[in-house]
Amino acid sequence: MYMNNFEYLAPKTPGEAFEVVSRLGSKARILAGGTDLLVLMKDKIISPEYLIDINNIEEFKGIKYEPGKGMEIGATTKIAEIQYSEIVKEKYPALAHAAGELGSSQVRHMGTIGGNSCNASPSGETPTPLVAYGATVVVSSAAGEREMPLEAFIQGVRKIDLKEGEILTKFKLPEPSPKLVAKYAYMGARDANEIDCVNMAVALELEADKKTVKSVKLVMGSVFIKPLVSTAVPALLTGQKFSDELAAKAAEAAQGEAKPITDIRASEEYRSEIVGVLARRLLKEAFAAAQEV
Repeated sequence: MYMNNFEYLAPKTPGEAFEVVSRLGSKARILAGGTDLLVLMKDKIISPEYLIDINNIEEFKGIKYEPGKGMEIGATTKIAEIQYSEIVKEKYPALAHAAGELGSSQVRHMGTIGGNSCNASPSGETPTPLVAYGATVVVSSAAGEREMPLEAFIQGVRKIDLKEGEILTKFKLPEPSPKLVAKYAYMGARDANEIDCVNMAVALELEADKKTVKSVKLVMGSVFIKPLVSTAVPALLTGQKFSDELAAKAAEAAQGEAKPITDIRASEEYRSEIVGVLARRLLKEAFAAAQEV
């Protein structure tokens, strides 16, 4: 398949990028890794007149961590850099794990964390752990910046809260509690180079007695039009002494919240069953790990 003819632009500063993005409006698309965008162009789903490559802008890339304040990850940071970052693995291990499970090595060295969210696919790998860690995104333009939770930025399938003239420039992750444990898992048709039929992240913290749930956040992917944050699971577990029976009830509650569909990768019924399996598994794993910290 051949793409339409387009003009390629590569601004080198944020100011240049904001000017050209604002001037060209809907005629242009922003190019980060291109692993999703170029596929959409080859399939003639989109045909922009301009591609604005923002990979040359230093301010939009890199991983910065400040103890006590948390981490900032530039939108054009490659997925592989997140996968192998020692500080990401130490502070946000579920995110590093999810990054390592995204596509092939070639895709991870091309794809970016910003692109993975801007693509707004329900099966995206990194949004679920990012939401579990409480990540926010910063969208910037010549007029200034807006910051919002990632789950608010992703509004639905291929729909994001990005206005004309704006660029997603970075992610912010709060400093995790030393007692917080987060886990990520997925299910697909095979172990590699697949698109998840369900993925999930859980972040859990225990009280000092190592038995009572202080806080828990469960985020589901590929079972709704966007990352689905459970409200039923925290309502069941918070303030309760953890048990296998309670984990089973929480898994059933997550199944009740999920809105899976049937497509080429899995049936609605299979996805619903996997939600229960992953929820039980991750909650038990997170609880066991939280007892050790």
